[in-house]
Amino acid sequence: MVTLCAIAAGGALASSHREAPSIAGSPKLDATDFYMFRSYEPARADYTTLIADYQPYQGPAGGPNFYNMDPNGLYEIHIDNNADSKEDITFQFRFTNTLRDIALPVGGKTVSIPLVQAGGITGPDQGNSNLRETYTVSVVRGPRRSSAGESLTKTAGGSVFDKPTDNIGEKTFGAGNGYATYAAQHVYEVNIPGCSAPGKVFVGQRKDPFVVALGPIFDLINLNPLGPTGGNTDSLAGVNITSLELEVPTACLTAGGSTIIGGWTTASTRQGRLIANPPKSGHGTASINGGAWAQVSRLGMPLVNEVVIGLKDKDKFNASQPSGDAQFLDYVTNPTLPALIQKLFPSAPAPTNFPRTDLIAAFLTGIEGVNKPANVVPSEMLRLNTAIAPTPIATQNTLGVAGEDNAGFPNGRRPGDDIVDIELRVAMGALCFLTGDADALKVGCKPSDAPAGGAAITDGVAQTPATGFLATFPYLNTPLPGATNAAAAAR
Repeated sequence: MVTLCAIAAGGALASSHREAPSIAGSPKLDATDFYMFRSYEPARADYTTLIADYQPYQGPAGGPNFYNMDPNGLYEIHIDNNADSKEDITFQFRFTNTLRDIALPVGGKTVSIPLVQAGGITGPDQGNSNLRETYTVSVVRGPRRSSAGESLTKTAGGSVFDKPTDNIGEKTFGAGNGYATYAAQHVYEVNIPGCSAPGKVFVGQRKDPFVVALGPIFDLINLNPLGPTGGNTDSLAGVNITSLELEVPTACLTAGGSTIIGGWTTASTRQGRLIANPPKSGHGTASINGGAWAQVSRLGMPLVNEVVIGLKDKDKFNASQPSGDAQFLDYVTNPTLPALIQKLFPSAPAPTNFPRTDLIAAFLTGIEGVNKPANVVPSEMLRLNTAIAPTPIATQNTLGVAGEDNAGFPNGRRPGDDIVDIELRVAMGALCFLTGDADALKVGCKPSDAPAGGAAITDGVAQTPATGFLATFPYLNTPLPGATNAAAAAR
């Protein structure tokens, strides 16, 4: 029965890239993916890892400014540990850019350089870095705007953390493991207020961990949905993202005897902005921002907003809280994606059970016996049963629970979990098909409601197995370099 529960993923298709009209114009605040899982690094099983990825489609050669975070933005990771659809713990990230304004003597004058580096970089806060990006992290318990929170601090002292410069290229950071060695210096052990043991934090550029045939999917599913799992090209193979990562003692996230937590990430900006004309000199001083925070991005389960929420409500969803998800209920109970698939592929009839109680379970409550908390208030978020022990990296199955790996998706989400094919099948009624006539999964439907529920639907791109990622925190792979250069070895 546990294996059957695995198919209860969300109904989305891909990681969240440019999913709503407004956020497409603010890439620094655009969340791409959210991960939440029991840490599988050896000797870290008592910890839970939270990863929020931002800034989609980062071309590795994206100079001269590359991909700093927004110093006027507020990035948050929220935890609901009592199933009431409201945040109980919030981790808040704020960023600061400091321009060093490195200058060179040219013809008797001292002139500012146009690059973010003036030479090779091997460690944090180095003189060759022309732009230093730092951040702080605070934790708020209760409503996220109830207080300024308490700062996370390094166990070595200090509450300001350095974010590594993006992977400009091998001449800047050295060939081979040069950038990996440099970035590893930015993994900090931290004291978390209210937690009895220290955790870890890392913020920096990573290789985009998600794989999907985005182009064909959005071209009216221009692929063979019953073809081979490796028949298409990964649209994200050549891009990076920026990851905000925390490893927190699991006991510090749970409450009230429940082992199930919900999580999601949001980004907000100030409501008002005054543009300086002409702008002041210096980096990032062309505008003055003020007023209350306005949320512009939200992401829990992957990709609810992108392919489930109607186009007219995508911006509203990004600005909403899980406690207000009743306003989007029709998109779950009467989804348009299965109808579109049936229109494009008439041989794949859409489920006939309305309202789609199977998708209510998948999106809004969690699945009975896997990750559904007691007395849950229906709301969209990623849910993790922390009582399930982590699976070592060498034996993880990319299908998660469906592959008899109970520590994987939909019980939270790990980098190596292949969710796309599962979610396509869920949209077409896989839960109804697998629950059986006796409704063993308690999702309120039966196999005859979903004639296509047992089809092996795929986007044709297979997720990288867990062994293709790092075995230790921060888990996501080193970002792709902007340039490879044989001369780097002789630098």
